[in-house]
Amino acid sequence: MSDLDRLLLQCRAGFEKEAAAEITDQCAALGIYGYCTLNSDDGYLLFHLQQPEDGERALRELRFREFIFIRQWALVGECLELAPDDRIGQISALLQDLPTATELWVEYPDTTEGREMARFARKFGSALAQHLRRNGGLEKQSRNRAQRLLLFTLSGSQLYLGYAPVRNSAPWPMGLPRLKFPKDAPSRSTLKLEEAWHWFIPREEWDTRLAHSSTAVDLGAAPGGWTWQLVQRSMFVTAVDNGPMQPALMESGQVRHVQEDAYRFVPDQPVNLMVCDVVDKPVKTAAMAADWVLNGYCNEAIFNLKLPMKQRYQEVIGCLNLIAERCMQAGVAYELLTRHLYHDREEVTCLLRRL
Repeated sequence: MSDLDRLLLQCRAGFEKEAAAEITDQCAALGIYGYCTLNSDDGYLLFHLQQPEDGERALRELRFREFIFIRQWALVGECLELAPDDRIGQISALLQDLPTATELWVEYPDTTEGREMARFARKFGSALAQHLRRNGGLEKQSRNRAQRLLLFTLSGSQLYLGYAPVRNSAPWPMGLPRLKFPKDAPSRSTLKLEEAWHWFIPREEWDTRLAHSSTAVDLGAAPGGWTWQLVQRSMFVTAVDNGPMQPALMESGQVRHVQEDAYRFVPDQPVNLMVCDVVDKPVKTAAMAADWVLNGYCNEAIFNLKLPMKQRYQEVIGCLNLIAERCMQAGVAYELLTRHLYHDREEVTCLLRRL
């Protein structure tokens, strides 16, 4: 097998340039250099390392949780062409060049063409994992040091083979949490907030940070997709929007509807959580979210930044820098996380909280 000299990075189709700009900036901050190759709408790209030995350092020192547009990653070699009569044997022969893995994932591009590989990936992954377990190719070890073997399939015979640290990569295959749309929810946007919780808030903290009977404000709430999620957590919600809310939500007794401009609203009392999915200029929403946290209106905020057609990565970084500068000027310790969620489209979702 050739040297593992490139990072394979998955993203939403159409956002390859944003993911390329992100990995280039993140690596350069560590003194790691290379170049990207990509095709628009492929749903993945490659970052070719100038120094192959930098690959392991990138996996170790870059924090996957802080990526925005990158859904999944792995350190891989060149694209392999396998003979169809003994794929498992050929892959097994190549594994001596890779760290011992504790698990195996077989993934594919999240595109219309890529999803045609889903059935193959599932069946082949199951057969290969069984083979590796029987022959010592998958071992148990401390989760802190666990490595994931990753196969990224482009066709039944063409794939990339590599690995990534379990604790520093996506916790779901392809970086996609599988969420089911609740039939009672007012809109599909409800899944954005649920996915944001999975990415941003450790599951063991849900009962404190999303506690039952806590308070929340939903800015730009109508018809209530995000409010619905808050109500399911037994939170008491002030829904701010000039438009109508779903009647069933209002009948829950947990929602107060305020017909007011979302950007002008100020709560009478501090709340635990503010959420916002308003369509407006991203810098305006970023500044508003900083106001809410720094003024003590909420403990933390989850909000969407709607992206322009061009310079999307630069726009996001500008908004995040604005928030960071505001927090540093105020002398406030903070956490700021941003991710292009599966259920996002031309937007990214952010979490800002005071520490």
